[in-house]
Amino acid sequence: MQDFGFYFGIGWEHIISKNALDHQLFIAAIAAIYLLKDWKQVLILVTAFTIGHSVTLALSVFDVIRFNSSWVEFLIPCTIIITAVSNLFQKKFTAKSIRINYFLALAFGLIHGMGFANSIRFMLASDQSVGWGLFGFNVGLEVGQIVVVVVLLLLAYLIINIFRANRREWVIFLSAAVFSLALKMALERLPF
Repeated sequence: MQDFGFYFGIGWEHIISKNALDHQLFIAAIAAIYLLKDWKQVLILVTAFTIGHSVTLALSVFDVIRFNSSWVEFLIPCTIIITAVSNLFQKKFTAKSIRINYFLALAFGLIHGMGFANSIRFMLASDQSVGWGLFGFNVGLEVGQIVVVVVLLLLAYLIINIFRANRREWVIFLSAAVFSLALKMALERLPF
């Protein structure tokens, strides 16, 4: 259980720390179109991202796949850009119209998992329980993402219900802010 607690902390930090801006931006982009009443949908969405992240992480830790880290670091902000841009095409915010987000979260979770794969592979010593370590990391990641989502949903509630901003304008504002930060990040990480 010590491994679980240790890796839970690493997973938590992977999302919550000030060095986790790319993950926080992705969560902001993916959650931007939801309201507090949609919390169940967002929870499923965040879990889809964690599943994608976990699959790539596990395959890398068990040395089934390896990735060029400079390309992965470039692709991560690209996933944020694509997600933010897709938000701009949302007009009605119906369950059917936002279904694409589940696929984006799962697919882009695979890419984000590649970003941390090399680091965690070295952390998992041969005498530790790899399963508990990966499980602890992913639970910490999930809990951290849920905290970020709750903050974003509360902020959306405040802006839309208290300050009476239009929902579409809030989505455009948040998505544009995320887009600009992710674009800067992508340009700084060009692999060539």
